[in-house]
Amino acid sequence: MNISGKISDPMILKSQGIEEKTSVLANLSSEELTQISIDKGLVKISDKGALCIYTGEFTGRSPDDKFTVKDSITEKQVDWNKFNQPFDKNDFNSLWIKVCQYLNSKEAIYVQDNYACADPKYRIGVRVIAEIPWSAQFASNMFITPSKNEIDNFKADWVIYNAPGFRATVTDDNTRQHNFSIIDFESKRILIGGSAYTGEIKKSIFTILNFELPVNHSVLPMHCSANVGKEGDTSIFFGLSGTGKTSLSADPERFLIGDDEHGWSDDGVFNFEGGCYAKCIDLTEEKEPDIFNAIKPGAILENIIFYPGTNKPNFEDKSITENTRVSYPLSNIANIRVPSSGPSPKNIFFLTCDAYGILPPISKLDDAQAMYHFISGYTAKVAGTEAGVTEPKATFSACFGAPFLPLHPTRYAELLGQKINQFKPNIWLVNTGWTGGPYGVGNRIKISYTRAILSAALSGELNHCEYDTHEVFGLKFPKGCSNVPDFLLNPRNTWEDKSEYDKKAKELAARFIENFKKYQDKASEKIKAAAPIARF
Repeated sequence: MNISGKISDPMILKSQGIEEKTSVLANLSSEELTQISIDKGLVKISDKGALCIYTGEFTGRSPDDKFTVKDSITEKQVDWNKFNQPFDKNDFNSLWIKVCQYLNSKEAIYVQDNYACADPKYRIGVRVIAEIPWSAQFASNMFITPSKNEIDNFKADWVIYNAPGFRATVTDDNTRQHNFSIIDFESKRILIGGSAYTGEIKKSIFTILNFELPVNHSVLPMHCSANVGKEGDTSIFFGLSGTGKTSLSADPERFLIGDDEHGWSDDGVFNFEGGCYAKCIDLTEEKEPDIFNAIKPGAILENIIFYPGTNKPNFEDKSITENTRVSYPLSNIANIRVPSSGPSPKNIFFLTCDAYGILPPISKLDDAQAMYHFISGYTAKVAGTEAGVTEPKATFSACFGAPFLPLHPTRYAELLGQKINQFKPNIWLVNTGWTGGPYGVGNRIKISYTRAILSAALSGELNHCEYDTHEVFGLKFPKGCSNVPDFLLNPRNTWEDKSEYDKKAKELAARFIENFKKYQDKASEKIKAAAPIARF
């Protein structure tokens, strides 16, 4: 086996399906992988020195082609649904052999060894065996880079086989179509084929941690960003796309733990990753200075378009996809927490962009409400964010990350409830959406007001003020907050037609209730009692 680069266990590669004749480029630096991509004509370089790649047919994840092998480990644990589709063990083994044969046929393959989980107690070794050099570089960006000594003693707990050029045959391989992402918990192997979209690599590890950490360690995995203040107080931010999770967690007065995936153990909060994978659409230095300035050598830009005749990215151009992305190691950001961990959170924020203009700008939740809204994972899309959306559209994603949850959402909610009871954080529901009416009638809440509200929550000001209670949702919201007009805090006050507000509030409550029906059979009475009231 011709191996260029450092690897601890060259003979183990054979048991992982790599043949003796194969040329393996292992654990190369970002600079080396970049140069290989350039030499092969696979990439372009931006004006800031970032690698620019094009992922081809797929510019996003393909959740309909995500599978989990159904066996003695997963059969009774996994919540089998449209995101967790069962796959036969024999079919997996057969497909694994085909993928290995395909990779072994290449002139060279790229092996990258990294870790997931900043807390050494839960750390796992992740080996990526990749067809394309920039796929290996992405893995190096997103996961935690081992030290020289750690590479010498590296053990791969999980192996990802990444073969974008391999196309499954539906009739022979029993996939839905030619692309696939399949997890086998018994062999600890992940097969990704037919798609070059790098996010499939990242989210496959998030998915397995969402299974193993709760089942084996009682650690709550979270799809959230996290930061820590100068006094050591940790905050975490949950929110679906468009709610402001990245913007609001990037606080110059606080240190970033991570932007997307974390665990909460009895010892505190820790990042799963060693990098960030941020959206680039409409990116500007003014709006997102941390992300903008992280785009430099080592960063990888996905599916962006250059201004004509230049190598300067036009971040407004969505002709390839709205899901333009950049990956970069955390070291590309100045204001980070080292190591990527912090104490148990003092404040937890559920961010929602309520385009109906119903929810208060901030509400304080009790533990039952926290579990209910965690399971609901609500936001609302507005016109322009999705094809065919011309008016607000309610969106619910369980635990703010339904596609990555192997277990039933109530299991994560109950674990959240246990952590809340143990550590007593403040739980806040923050509406970054509309006030004074729905989208098209009212106005979006000024980000300056949202930042003032968060500042008041973080400083403890909102722990010592008077609260009102929302008649439909049962949410407690403050009567006053520094640097925010009092009338804005009660959303009903901002509507000209109060009866119309009451009607629309009940309609939104009905959407919550309808969505929650799918979780009713496994939710506790305590959680169900936190539902809004929709009386007509």
